[in-house]
Amino acid sequence: MQLQMLSQSHFLSLNPRTSLPLSSSISAVNSRRIVSDSLAFPHSDTNSFAISSGVKLSSPTMTSNCILANHGDIADLGIENSELDKFAAVGNKLADAAGEVIRKYFRKSFDILDKEDSSPVTIADQAAEESMVKIIQENFPSHAIYGEEKGWRCKEEIAEYVWVLDPIDGTKSFITGKPLFGTLIALLYKGKPILGIIDQPVLKERWTGLSGRRTSLNGQEISTRSCSSLSKAYLYTTSPHLFEGDAELAFARVRSKVKVPLYGCDCYAYALLASGFVDLVIESGLKPYDILSLIPVIEGAGGIITDWKGQQLTWEASAGSPATSFNVVAAGDRQVHQQAVDALQWQ
Repeated sequence: MQLQMLSQSHFLSLNPRTSLPLSSSISAVNSRRIVSDSLAFPHSDTNSFAISSGVKLSSPTMTSNCILANHGDIADLGIENSELDKFAAVGNKLADAAGEVIRKYFRKSFDILDKEDSSPVTIADQAAEESMVKIIQENFPSHAIYGEEKGWRCKEEIAEYVWVLDPIDGTKSFITGKPLFGTLIALLYKGKPILGIIDQPVLKERWTGLSGRRTSLNGQEISTRSCSSLSKAYLYTTSPHLFEGDAELAFARVRSKVKVPLYGCDCYAYALLASGFVDLVIESGLKPYDILSLIPVIEGAGGIITDWKGQQLTWEASAGSPATSFNVVAAGDRQVHQQAVDALQWQ
């Protein structure tokens, strides 16, 4: 269905809970218009959550990025579209289950423990991860699981399919009552992220990225926005205090060149980037479960996400794999991404 002009009242009449075919067009998309309208679709009934609406908008007056980066046909990986649909359906069940747990504890009193690295963990983190693990094991018993809380779970040392889970990315936001944390879900096939979900269970917003398909927010396709220069860019990072040594100096070089530096969103900043509200996100010291779900979401919206040298983010998942740390730069526009990489001067 191609629509040239669409009023807000008409767009709001669309039912986001009606599931339509997952495959989507990668024609030019008006990012700001799609974002503003799609925000009106909370997945209040997550059991019937729509993955893609198939709606396409076009407008000559606003610009967005519409070319999917590094997203070839899923058939090139040897995966049928029907298989990807099934993975996406299960991914939504995982997010539903984790969200149900998390909402029970949000802004409630509970014990907060410290991990060995001094980062906090709560009963909500642990219970949300277990709820997702149970569903994966019921649906795909041969798949491996790598969760932030319990690590590798599989009888085998390696597996073709690996689910990578972060039940609450942004636990500090969660325990202080700020709804800008998220549940991160990735599915790797032979090391490549083919499915990524960023779910904010309190605001009821869900970003879904699938290889070869347009990223969606609550079932509506979205796009990053164009930004030709760092001087025009809005930059997010979780906290400037998380950078140390040379990384702190590298970040400062970029921060001094952008229009507006902003702080405090955890994974939500990457979701905003995919939706066309933010131009750049730069962070250091992220773990595989922090980043792998972001890749399909950002690339499927027309953006790019790499390490600080501009190289692809990869992680070999296995029983013996350490949770490697990554320095990450994500951008909605390739021009501003390259300028950020140049300014970082990371060796």
